Amino acid sequence: MSEPALTPVEQEIPDKLYFRIGEVSKLTGIKPHVLRFWESQFPGLGPKKSGKGHRLFRRKDVELVLEIKHLLYNKRYTIEGARKWLGVRGKTEPVKAPPKVQGELFPKATPGLDQIRQELQAILKILK
Repeated sequence: MSEPALTPVEQEIPDKLYFRIGEVSKLTGIKPHVLRFWESQFPGLGPKKSGKGHRLFRRKDVELVLEIKHLLYNKRYTIEGARKWLGVRGKTEPVKAPPKVQGELFPKATPGLDQIRQELQAILKILK
């Protein structure tokens, strides 16, 4: 019986800063020429180059390769479909909240807070 394919999250990735293309190829089961082709097709996949021109993949690049492999080989997406899915997924990730303006403790009105706010403002007027 064949082993079930690991999803990108389940894949064991060694704890290293950089991986050379041969190491990524062995980890992911993707041939180096395919990895180089994917670099041209997926804008998020862009390993750094060493002084000698060797590709140095970061951990997030290896994770992205595993995710692309999962989309293309397991879910049967086309390259264009996988690119779009990764682009949409990237846009729906949580966005950092804008910084709060000083004095703006409760930026959005919620039921009950409006009444409390009005009562506090009335007390403030009395104290002035």
